Amino acid sequence: MSEALNELSSYIGEVAGKLITGSEIRYGELTLTTEAGKLIELITFLREDVQCGFVSFIDLCGVDYPKRADRFDVVYHLMSPRQNLRVRVKITTDEATPVPSIIGIFPGAGWFEREAWDMYGILFSGHPDLRRILTDYGFEGHPLRKDFPVTGFVEVRYDDIAKRVVYEPVELKQEFRSFDFLSPWEGTEYVLPGDEKAAG
Repeated sequence: MSEALNELSSYIGEVAGKLITGSEIRYGELTLTTEAGKLIELITFLREDVQCGFVSFIDLCGVDYPKRADRFDVVYHLMSPRQNLRVRVKITTDEATPVPSIIGIFPGAGWFEREAWDMYGILFSGHPDLRRILTDYGFEGHPLRKDFPVTGFVEVRYDDIAKRVVYEPVELKQEFRSFDFLSPWEGTEYVLPGDEKAAG
């Protein structure tokens, strides 16, 4: 497998070296890095070139590194059934710079791009329907960003008086908690169900 990946990496470097900024083989997969302006040309090359034949789009995902200027990695996974090889393509972007959509090459990428927008806030230029896909209407923020609060910004509950679902700012009630900074299972003044078995 590693011999085939080395041959593929050398071939891509020779034929399409101007389209990539880096190449690395790790974890049994070839990773190519590129720039947003060269992404469409590189993905098209990987699909159309006879030696490559990466005709199967597997996945697109985002990765968040909030301390970097270009905080997001956008990662594409492609497979070549003929060669039984996979390739990973990575580019970086920030919160405001859009990445070119690849749905003209792989129409199935549309849902994945919407998910990356919803979860991370990564923009895709040329996407015909870039709207939320996993979160609720009116959801604030992007929940997979590392700086997104664990509790979120709003909470949803059913109001018995109003007889409807209401959205309210998150309110964390602390008065019923005693903080002993031990294990959550130790130091309590009450007996949890099942503890009587452990004491004996």
